[in-house]
Order: sequence, then structure tokens, then C-alpha cells
Amino acid sequence: MVYLLRFILLIAICCWTTVLTTAATTGYFQQNVRYVITVQLDDRNHFLRGDEQITYTNNSPDTLRELYFHLWPNAYKNENTVLAKTYYNDMDQRFIKAGKNGYGYVDSLAFSVNGQLLSWQTLRDTEDVALLQLIQPLLPGDSIVISTPFRVKIPSASISRFGHSGNMYMITQWYPKPAVYDRDGWKYMPYIDKGEFYSE
Repeated sequence: MVYLLRFILLIAICCWTTVLTTAATTGYFQQNVRYVITVQLDDRNHFLRGDEQITYTNNSPDTLRELYFHLWPNAYKNENTVLAKTYYNDMDQRFIKAGKNGYGYVDSLAFSVNGQLLSWQTLRDTEDVALLQLIQPLLPGDSIVISTPFRVKIPSASISRFGHSGNMYMITQWYPKPAVYDRDGWKYMPYIDKGEFYSE
């Protein structure tokens, strides 16, 4: 019995060593993102108003000079978003039926680090991804705290899985958040309601 236990322990140690070695040789890492969000729901006008602090730790071997952020409520902003165009390509009339009063968005953003405002802009081909330029490069192993206020107009629930129907709310993917940075680089993507979301 003792020999069997020793054998099992030896196998377990070998397996764990293989896992650690594989992770080290493949360059696996994961950025650390911690959120502190305060938010209020205005259920008369269907808005979320909040403030967000994000502690972002660069666990990659790379120096980062910019960050990509998802602003996914902007997928509901107008008929020119990737989400809207996906529906149109599928002959789906959800945006048209919802009308402009049913649209949603995020605004009132002012990204800052240590009280210094960052320069940022949405990408040319999609308004639900933003590019933030850092004032100081973020070195491997270092952390920064990014702050911003935000306001979200909650869209009609008839469009997709984020929205309201009267005073019934389905709240998902509603706050600004960094895109994934992995060993292949940035993985930012526009919001579509097919599939799931790749997040830290």
C-alpha cells in the first residue's frame, strides 16, 4: 500500500512539473484586471451612471504603450455598428423595429491615470472598441490604475441580450473593460451576439 501511494505521488509530481514546464515554454501569461465600480440605475430614463477604477497589471513580457478597451454598449448606437450590420446581413430587422429611441450607447468617458487624462479614440471601423494612449509605458510586472466616469443608455431588449423591456432589465457587457492581451497580442473585437466574450 505504501509503495502504491509513493507511486501515485510520483506520478502527480511528474504531471504537475510537465504542466509548469509547458506553461513556461509556451509563454503563457494572463493579465490581471481588478475593477471597483460604483453605479446607479435610473429606471425612469433607462440609464446607468457610474465611476470605474481598474487596476491593470502587465504580466506579459512586453512593454505596453497603449491599451484597447471594449465599449460594448456602443454596439447598439446606430445602424452602422458591426452588430447592426450583422443583423442586416441576416435579414433581421431588430434595429429598424427598435427605432432610434431603442438604441443604446456609452458616453461621458474620461480615462485617466494618476489624475492625468489619457488621449483616446474609438476605432474607425467600430465605435465599440477604443484605443487608449498611455502617458508612460507600462513595463512588464508593473500596474496602473485607470479611472473613468461613464454613462450607459440601456437599449431596448428587443435588439439583443443587453437591454430593458419596460422596467425589466437584462444587464450584460455594460462597463468599459480592457481587451485581452495575450502572447499573440491584442484580442479586441466588436460586440456581436453570436458566441461568447473573450475577457481577462
